[in-house]
Order: sequence, then C-alpha cells, then structure tokens
Amino acid sequence: MNVRAQIAMVFHLDKCIGCHTCSLACKNLWTDRPGTEYMWWNNVETKPGTGYPTLYEDQEQYHGGWVLQDGRLRLKLGSQRSELINIAFNPRLPTLDDYYHPWTYGYRDLIDAPAGDDQPVARPVSMITGEDMEIEAGPNWDDDLSGSPIYAANDPNLQVLNEEEKRRFFELQQLVYFYLPRICNHCLNPSCVAACPSGAIYKRGEDGIVLVSQEKCQGWRMCVSGCPYKKVYFNWESGKAEKCILCYPRIETGQAPACMHSCVGKIRYLGVLLYDADRIEETASRPDSELVDAQRDLILDPFDADVIRAAEKNGVDLKVLEAARKSPVYKYVKEWRMALPLHPEWRTLPMLFYVPPLLPVTATLNQQGRYELETDFFSSLESARLPIRYMASLFSAGDESPVIAAYRKLLGVRIYKRAQTVGDIPMETANLAMAEAQLTPEQIEDIYHLTALAGFDERMVIPPALREQAIELGVDTQAYQEERGAGFLRWPERGL
Repeated sequence: MNVRAQIAMVFHLDKCIGCHTCSLACKNLWTDRPGTEYMWWNNVETKPGTGYPTLYEDQEQYHGGWVLQDGRLRLKLGSQRSELINIAFNPRLPTLDDYYHPWTYGYRDLIDAPAGDDQPVARPVSMITGEDMEIEAGPNWDDDLSGSPIYAANDPNLQVLNEEEKRRFFELQQLVYFYLPRICNHCLNPSCVAACPSGAIYKRGEDGIVLVSQEKCQGWRMCVSGCPYKKVYFNWESGKAEKCILCYPRIETGQAPACMHSCVGKIRYLGVLLYDADRIEETASRPDSELVDAQRDLILDPFDADVIRAAEKNGVDLKVLEAARKSPVYKYVKEWRMALPLHPEWRTLPMLFYVPPLLPVTATLNQQGRYELETDFFSSLESARLPIRYMASLFSAGDESPVIAAYRKLLGVRIYKRAQTVGDIPMETANLAMAEAQLTPEQIEDIYHLTALAGFDERMVIPPALREQAIELGVDTQAYQEERGAGFLRWPERGL
C-alpha cells in the first residue's frame, strides 16, 4: 500500500449564486500580468452552456484526457511520436476566439476629445493588438442564458437527451440552470503532466498540487491540449504555460486559497485525502460505469490502523493524518458519497468533487391561490427539470445511479429537516425519505451542519505544509518531489 496525501476540494453547487467573486479574487492575485489577460484560473460557467473555453468538453475536437485501448491507458492526444510531429503545429489547441479577445477601453478618447455636440465614446481596444475591436465574447458570456439556442443548446452534455427531452428542456416555463465553478482539478492521473514533452509539469509529492516549472517549460503547449478541462494556459508574453497553483503560498502559511477564502456562498470545502498511489492506473482503467465507485475506493480510510501505519511508513506526517481525519472532503466524497467528480470518463481522477444541485422545489397552487409544497419529492426525480441523464453526463460518465443516490441523500436531508423544523411534512414521510436515502438521523444532522452551519475552520481543514522542516534537514525539495511524485503515468510509462 503506497499511501500518499492529496489536497482535495468539494464545491456544493446547491449554494453557488454565480457572483464570480472567486474569479475576481483569483484574477486580482495571480493573472493581472501581461500575457495573462485572457486567463481565468477560476471561472464560473452557466450550465447548460458551452463553457470556457468554448466547447472545452468536446474531446473529439481537443483530444484531452485518457482513453482505454486494448485494456491499457493511453493519452487521447496521441503517441509520443505524433506529439513530436505536431510540436510546431498543434491542431488540437483552442484558439483565442475559443477563449475571448481581452480588451480595455480607449479612455484617452474621453479625456482628449475636443468640444462638440456629440458625446465622446471610449471604444473597446484589444489588449493584445492595441487595435479597435468589436466585443463578441467573454469568459462568462453565456451567464444565465439557459434556453439560449446559441449557448445552452450547444452544450455537449445535451447529446445524451432525445429530441423530445431537448424540446421540453428549452420550453420557456421549464427553463432552469445552475452555476459550475471550475479550477484546476489537481488530478491524481493528470494528462497534462503526461503530455508535456519537456517534463515541466509535476505533482508535488507532499500534497499533490500540480505545478508548472517555469524554468523547464519550453512553451510547446501540449499540456493545453492534454488537459481535458482546459485549465492550462499559454502566456503569450513569457512563452510559458501557466495554471492554477491552488494558492500554495497561502496554503503553506495556513491560509485557504483566495477563491475559497472569498466565496460568498460558502460553497467550497478543502481538506486532505489519503490514497493508494499503486492503484492509480488500475482505477483509471475501469469501465465507465465503475469509475465513480472505483475513485471512491481509491481513497483510504484515515481512521484505519493499517492505513495509518502505511502512511507513517511512507513519510506522511502525523499532523497531516490528523487533518485527513477532520477533512470535510472525505465526508462528502467517501463517507456520505454525495460529491461526484466532473467528467470521470476522462480518467484523470480529478480531485475536485461536486455536490450536484438539488432540483427546483416543485409546488402547486391550491384553491386559495397559495403555493402547496409537494411532499412526494422522489417521484420528481423521474420528471426533473434538469434531467438525471444530463447530470450523469457531467458527473458520473453517464451512469445515473451515483447521481440518483446523491440526490436521494440531498432530498432526504431536506425533507427530514423540514419535517423537524417547519412541521408541514409528516414525520412518517421524513422517516421514509431517510430510509430511502440510507441515512441515519445522526448523519443527517452532520450533513446539515457541514452544509449550512459550519464555520470557516470546519470547511477549510488546511494541512501543515512542513516544507520548512524539509529545508532545515537539507532535503533537495525538487528531488523530493520527483522521487515522491504521485504515481501518475510519465513518458516512459505510458506504453506509447
């Protein structure tokens, strides 16, 4: 058992209000330099929608992630030879138009305009070419446009719906959407690392954060194509790749990442997970229908005596083990099985999980004109305004059972607490919902507390970095990272 520690995250989509405060916090801190104008290491998308960059989920176009060929994992981007052939011209890259053309405004036109009868206007100016431009897209251009024939209708995940479901999905009275915040997933089996010809991208051995060495990066941009989530960007000013670093300088001083610290909806949770690095390839090679459960099984129990002994033997500090036992991510992902990975079929084993958004509360008007809440919530799963099949395409590689199980738990908590606090639902119904969700009253109270009441220290359990001790002991931290790397597939191990 090769036990490693990984910093992981959960985003509770039921609580996201789409305010983009997280994006602005990240932008102000990390990507305000020349060459980073179009970079949004953290962005918030509206779903259904085409995302950022446009249609990044279409891997037939971009060839990101991994595929199974003859029972073995291979980069969808191609073999080492094909990468080298395309190294000067990569046809699998998003264009600037797929992101957006960053702009500012010609404010001098306002200041220097001569007196006249017309109001002067500050025209948009490209931040790259310096020329006047027409604004046609942006990083959140499709905000709140559910039902749009341009954006929402082109969501690749809608392909799993039949024509009748699509038609109903876009009827005016049926329109519904949710927000999907995205950052780098800091995957256990990152395809960006495997795709990099120069070996510039690596996972830190002590916490699994994926970083780009600016000294080694040659700007080949294979990492941009290799990442199916398109969370690696090319800095046109420096000629280097850049990406989310999970604010590791903040984490090393006990602070939460900027996007998580600033989150208005308190949707974000951070904690440590323990996993068996020897089982990464086996887990990522499972059939699509088994990927969610396989990834959960890869996560180890931090309370198990055998796991603790193996972790200590592998150099995992006792303080890190203590943080793993308090991890809210472990509870949501492993213990309660409510949080799901985004597109597990790409086989990168992402370490960012999502609690799916609960269905809109259904209600009917009574004869007095008042809304009456339907108590038969579970039947609404069959006629959800956000089809289960669509959610399964996002979070469980098309397998509906993990999504339904997560929804039953969400609904079970809501019904039980409503019966307990409001009293308009019989407790018998609440007990039935609790049984259907396979929850106990104690678990419901724990889920309710962590979802609605938990303070910052409970939502952000930040492990000690311990890097100072390594430096004091004279450990070569770069060699340490490479030696204790996370077990993902490197160039010689890809079988290409």
